Amino acid sequence: MHRRICLLILALCGGSALAADPPSRPGVDAPELAHLGPFAVGVRLVKLVQHDQPDVLAFDAKQGVAPREDRSLSVDIWYPATPGRDAVADTYHASMTSEPPAPPAEFSIPGLAVRDAPAVPGQYPLVIVSHGYANATVAMSWLTENLASKGYVVAAIRHEDPPFGDRAGFPKPWLRRPLDIAFVARELTRSAAADRQVDPARVALIGYSMGGYGVLTAAGATIDPAGPVAAKLVPGGLLLPYARGGSERAAVIVANVKAVVAISPAGGGGLPAWGEGIADIRLPLLFIAGDNDRTVDYPSGALAFFNAAKHAPRYLLTYKGGGHAIGLDSAPASMRGRLWDLDWFEDPIWRKDRIIAINQHFITAFLDRFVKGDQSRAEYLDGLIVESGAGQWPADKVTQYAAYSPATDGITTWKGFQRNHAVGLELRRSDAEAAGH
Repeated sequence: MHRRICLLILALCGGSALAADPPSRPGVDAPELAHLGPFAVGVRLVKLVQHDQPDVLAFDAKQGVAPREDRSLSVDIWYPATPGRDAVADTYHASMTSEPPAPPAEFSIPGLAVRDAPAVPGQYPLVIVSHGYANATVAMSWLTENLASKGYVVAAIRHEDPPFGDRAGFPKPWLRRPLDIAFVARELTRSAAADRQVDPARVALIGYSMGGYGVLTAAGATIDPAGPVAAKLVPGGLLLPYARGGSERAAVIVANVKAVVAISPAGGGGLPAWGEGIADIRLPLLFIAGDNDRTVDYPSGALAFFNAAKHAPRYLLTYKGGGHAIGLDSAPASMRGRLWDLDWFEDPIWRKDRIIAINQHFITAFLDRFVKGDQSRAEYLDGLIVESGAGQWPADKVTQYAAYSPATDGITTWKGFQRNHAVGLELRRSDAEAAGH
C-alpha cells in the first residue's frame, strides 16, 4: 500500500513537472531539428503607433466614410540573450474569448525567456509572427522562444482583435492583418541601426489562421477586388486600395522577405480572399495544415493555395485527420475546464506536444535553408517520400533505438525522425513555374 502511494505521488509530481515545462522545449520523441538552439532567450515588449489609420469598426454607412485614428500596436520580441546567472524565466499571462456569456478565459504559460535580458551581439534574421483571430502572442511561445534560441529575432504582433463571435467586429482583421504586418516589419527594420540584432535584409513571415491570411497578403498574394472579402465584408471599400490594382497595394507588402510560413491559413472556404492572386507570390512557401480543418477548410484553403501558388517554390505539410488547432501551445491548466477553452489549443486526435515538435522541426529546416542560406537543411525537406508512414527502416540498419533517420543507405524514413515516429503525415513539394507558363 505504501509503495503504491509513493508511486502515485511520483506520477503526480512527474505530470506536474511536464505541465510546467515551457512549450518551446520539445520532448524525447521530437524530430531532430525541433530541439532548442544554442542561445538563451530574452523577451521584451515594444509599442508602436501607426498614424492616421481608418477605423473600420466606426465606419459611417450613411456618410460613406470611416474616421481616422492613430493605431497603437504592442509587439512581443524574443531574441538571443545573455541573462544573468540568477535570472528568472518569465511566465506569460493572457486571455482569450470564452463561451458566451462567460468572461474571457485567463491563462498562464511557463516560458524559458528572461524579461529584458541583455541581447547577444550580432545581426539575426527578423521573423514577424501574426497570431490567429482573437488569439494571444504568448500562446505561440512554442515557436517564438524556440526560434529565438536558434538565432532569430522574433516579433509577434498583438493585433487586439474584437472578441471571437463578435460579427460586427469581423471586418477588422481582414483589413488590419496585412497592414499591421507590413507596418511592424517596416518599423523594426527601419530601426535596425538602433537595434543592432535585426538584419533588415533577412525577413521571414509566419502566420496562423487569420495571421496566415495576413502573411500571404504581405508576401505578395493580391486580394481579389471583386471577391467577397474586399467587395462585401469590409465596408466602404476600405480594403480595395490594397487589393489587386489598388493605388496603395505597396502599403501591405513587406520588403526583403526570404520565406513565408502559413499555418492553417484563412482566405479560403466561404471567404476566398485572393482568387488567382495567390499565384503572385514569388517567395518560398511552407503551408502547414490539418486535412480535417473545419474552421478555414483544407481543400479550398491550404491545399488549394499550395496548388495555386505556382510561381513559388513551396511545401505542404499535412496532419492526417488533424483540425484547425495546430498553431497554439498545449492547453494551459486553466483552459481545460471548458470544452470551448480547450478547443482553442488542442486537436481532438493529435497530441499537441507532438504537433508542436513536428512544426518546430520543419519550420527550422525551412527558415534555416531559405532565410539563413543553410543548404544542408534541404535534406530535411527535399527528396522525402510523400506519405510519412510509407518510410522504411530495415532492422539490419538500426544502430540505436532513438536514432534519427539519415534517409540514406536504404532508410526512407523522413530525415530527422525517429524509427516508428514518422506516421500520419504528408509532405508535398513543388518547384516554381517560370512566369508566363
